[in-house]
Amino acid sequence: MKFLVGKADAASGVFLVSGDQARLIADAGDDLMGMIQSGAIAPDYDALPGPDVAVAEITPALPVAEPGKIICLGLNYVDHIKEGGYDIPEYPALFMRARNSIMPAGAPMVRPSCSEKLDYEVELMLIVGKGGRHISEDQALSHVFGYTVFNDGSVRDYQRKTHQWTPGKNFDDTGAIGPFVVTPDELPEGATGLKIESRVGDEILQSATTSDMMWSVAKTIATISEYTTLEEGDLIAMGTPPGVGHAKTPPRWLRPGEVVEVEIEGIGICASPIVDEAEAYAGAAE
Repeated sequence: MKFLVGKADAASGVFLVSGDQARLIADAGDDLMGMIQSGAIAPDYDALPGPDVAVAEITPALPVAEPGKIICLGLNYVDHIKEGGYDIPEYPALFMRARNSIMPAGAPMVRPSCSEKLDYEVELMLIVGKGGRHISEDQALSHVFGYTVFNDGSVRDYQRKTHQWTPGKNFDDTGAIGPFVVTPDELPEGATGLKIESRVGDEILQSATTSDMMWSVAKTIATISEYTTLEEGDLIAMGTPPGVGHAKTPPRWLRPGEVVEVEIEGIGICASPIVDEAEAYAGAAE
């Protein structure tokens, strides 16, 4: 199944997607948490009442509006590790993102006023469907509700200010998620073997496959659940392949007026227009 949370003129909530059309399956204001918590299975598309809505007419919202945790892998592709000048880690490089750092696909990605070094990172992201602690690797995939696309927008000079990456990974409105969530039965086991790519227009920035990940989805879930209880609706980002902007010569930063697209085969495209902070928050209360 493929889901899209968002709003159209006549309806808003959770939509079930079929091709370029969608039908509403949950009421206005809902996200995927109700389905996750209830274990509900969406009905067959043709059995849904109500009219079709063109996917192109739906403004995406976050799949999970208020995730309890947003956990990210920093280094999960060998060639990306090398281009960043890091040693190959023996344990995943994990960091957290805050809620105000993420936004839906289609919403502006904000280049902050204090830096021009806004970078892109296409990543596979999973939504936890069943919580737990000390989850075994062989049971881990049963804890996945679905997969989506994530652009881990990173402000590189702030990321490098300390050994902790928190500042550079948590600027407001720099982490785009969505728009689609695809259930595991629609994809290869563990979402392996999928083409993963980022681009601006015709310029290919990153292009790889999710089979290149050092830590699989199952291994990552098992590792994280050793130290924290995973909960329904938590988000886990699986790291980015090589080709990021800071490693290019000269560096390739995202610029206002551009639209960056990140895509994963079988899931979809997450597009974000780039805007300056002053434009993004013009008129906002101090």
